[in-house]
Amino acid sequence: MKALLGSRGKKLRREESLFVADGAQSLRSALQPKIPSAPIIHRLYLTESGEAKIRGEFSSDIIDSHEIIPVSDAVMAAMADTESPQGILALCRYRAMTLEDVLSQSPKKLAFFWQIQDPGNAGTVIRTADACGFDAVLFSEGSVDIYSPKVVRSTAGSLWNIPFVEDLTLAAIVELAELGAFSILAFDGSGSEPLNELEPEEVTIAIFGNEARGLPTLPEGIRKVSIPMLGHAESLNVASAAAIALFHLGHAPTR
Repeated sequence: MKALLGSRGKKLRREESLFVADGAQSLRSALQPKIPSAPIIHRLYLTESGEAKIRGEFSSDIIDSHEIIPVSDAVMAAMADTESPQGILALCRYRAMTLEDVLSQSPKKLAFFWQIQDPGNAGTVIRTADACGFDAVLFSEGSVDIYSPKVVRSTAGSLWNIPFVEDLTLAAIVELAELGAFSILAFDGSGSEPLNELEPEEVTIAIFGNEARGLPTLPEGIRKVSIPMLGHAESLNVASAAAIALFHLGHAPTR
């Protein structure tokens, strides 16, 4: 558990297809996943108070179907990645999704993030896409590890609600537009199309750039959209921009 949570945990997480979910909010979602591809609970580590909290919400049939390892408060404090652990750690196993897996589900709305680096931002955009009714979240190569403990916590349980794919190339996303499968909108502060004047389309991929560098050079024909700002801020945090954009795009008329 410590190795999975440590600074070198990414390699182990990928080799073993395991990660750690910390706290009651993540466990609630893990016990009631909304998608077939959601990670599954491999083992639960619970303190006495942590177990009481979970048993107060779920039936014994649900809880006892998983292997439970009772631990003391001191052991939990040593294991956990947070300063004030809730007494609940879930060791979870996952199967990495591919773009083909997502496309096989005939998605309408996808969000793609190019080289997003901040764990809090990455978790927040997954949570936002989930809330806005998007079908999946896509991350480019060079992005933060989505199974890192800070990202998992920041999703607030949405990791079990919406599929996502890691390590995609921008070329693979652009190809979907060239094939006519999706309309692609790239969000950029210098975009010529204001979001508030944009009519949402039924089938869309929204592209967002890196926190510091923005988007790379995009092929001609990719529409660039900006979020008009009335105040004096130079730009928006990528997670804030995504929340505004995905809410707007998520309300496209359906046929």
